[in-house]
Amino acid sequence: MAGTKIIRGVEETHQFQLLIKNILDAGLRYEPHREIVYRDLVRYDYFKLKERIGRLANVLSGLGVGPGDTVAVFDWDSHRYLEAYFAVPMMGAIMHTVNVRLSPAQLGYTMRHAEDKVVLVNSEFVPLIDKISGDLTSVKQFVLLTDEKKRPESTIEFAGEYEELLAKSRPDYNFEEFDENSIATVFYTTGTTGEPKGVYFSHRQLVLHTLAITASVGAYQSQGRFRSDDVYMPLTPMFHVHAWGLPYMATMLGVKQVYPGKYEPAMLLKLLLSEGVTLSHCVPTILHMLVSSPVAKSVDLSKWKVIIGGAALPKGLAEATLKLGIDVYSGYGMSETCPVLTITYLTKEMLESDTSSQVKYRVKTGIPVPFVDLKIVDEKGNEVVHDGKSVGEIVVRAPWLTQGYLKDDDMSRQLWRGGWLHTGDMANIDQQGYVEIVDRLKDMIKTGGEWVSSLEIESILSQNEAVSEVAVIGLPSEKWGERPYAVVVLKPEFAGQTDGNALRVFLKKFVDEGVLNSWSVPDKVLFTDSIPKTSVGKMDKKKLRADLAATLTLLNNENLKKDM
Repeated sequence: MAGTKIIRGVEETHQFQLLIKNILDAGLRYEPHREIVYRDLVRYDYFKLKERIGRLANVLSGLGVGPGDTVAVFDWDSHRYLEAYFAVPMMGAIMHTVNVRLSPAQLGYTMRHAEDKVVLVNSEFVPLIDKISGDLTSVKQFVLLTDEKKRPESTIEFAGEYEELLAKSRPDYNFEEFDENSIATVFYTTGTTGEPKGVYFSHRQLVLHTLAITASVGAYQSQGRFRSDDVYMPLTPMFHVHAWGLPYMATMLGVKQVYPGKYEPAMLLKLLLSEGVTLSHCVPTILHMLVSSPVAKSVDLSKWKVIIGGAALPKGLAEATLKLGIDVYSGYGMSETCPVLTITYLTKEMLESDTSSQVKYRVKTGIPVPFVDLKIVDEKGNEVVHDGKSVGEIVVRAPWLTQGYLKDDDMSRQLWRGGWLHTGDMANIDQQGYVEIVDRLKDMIKTGGEWVSSLEIESILSQNEAVSEVAVIGLPSEKWGERPYAVVVLKPEFAGQTDGNALRVFLKKFVDEGVLNSWSVPDKVLFTDSIPKTSVGKMDKKKLRADLAATLTLLNNENLKKDM
């Protein structure tokens, strides 16, 4: 463009690289004496964290890991995982955060596809690895992670046990400079069709993501502020999108970090109270599990802030959580976006309003964080009106979005068609810029020519006093195209006292008030003891849809026999 000037430095100017090691350095400068805690087993400070990161890098180097090699991690949320978050990419290697809840076949596929060279594996997952180790042709070494120091029976020949190997290695490691665009992490999405798809992120992307979310939740005067005097405990698996990037943010700020290992309600509540945890993040099902616990109602949780993501925050759950004094709000993103795109922001006026008014905004996904360019577009790619009603697909641009799917150019082009990353999430946006997710495109229900949001029906049903959990799905209908069906878990005290018709009547009140359209009332409300969940704790609507279709087919066949 005419008149544009490019600033160039002299030859001696240093081209600073945005590397993950810069995140660690910041935490060490500000609060090096803050603690890293693992369950009730391990406790050390940031000086020790740096030392252990150096030892781990030396161990991996001794096992043949170099720049560009991939190291897989199988572990629950732990101090060891945090050490790998830094040591592996800081070496110039790539950390593969393995979804431990995948099937053996899917695990084998992802590890071969990622070309894992060294595997760090918790003793709990050794039987799983035993089943597929013969097919892992790229893997050269296995390292055992264990809390008990006991070696499980296995056909695998381990290079050693994690703590023993660290104790024998040097604490100093020369983490050299390299290109900030080097791949730092890779992990795999669990799609509804085909094999899992690999997404990957560079050092530059992870550093910029860390800076943006730190500004979003720390600098602005709003709910849920996260500062250096907070205490952080993730309730999202560290294998899932870098635990939303918050361990990197927590380390940069030098906050006390608490890692709970395997998610067990008693241990989570114990750590929450004994360690003074003030900020966590999780999917709604985990929050529901905790706030439904009798213990939660007998203790003070008023200092706890919880970010909800991965699925919509139902209004009923938000209200129940706020009654306990918990500062709950929403965030939005996906595996392909590193993940954070938007976070709830309550203005001063909103914070001074009553709870019911606040809930309206707390369950929305807020506004885009700094450096996110977000649009909501119709089927032709035209931006929809910012009226809080018009629905379209979210498309985004940001400095930290994955550049594509690993070794899959066709799917990468589909993801990035038109120069925007297509999320597949349907939403509206109001005049103030607040984004509200309406549904996944694949979960929207087209009935009688009208689009119906399963999330909206779920959120309203969650406000019924008898409902503990609810999932709504669409099933084919010869007459209407599709019809919604609700699957409900009742609170124990309402079991046998509430039927499907009562819940349908409850929904019809919202139809009469103009909140729902008449097509939103489900044809059937079915009751169950539990709703199936995905590997990251979301409601598994794919499985639910298949199970419910099979159940209804069976019932129809039984009724047909009776009529014959």
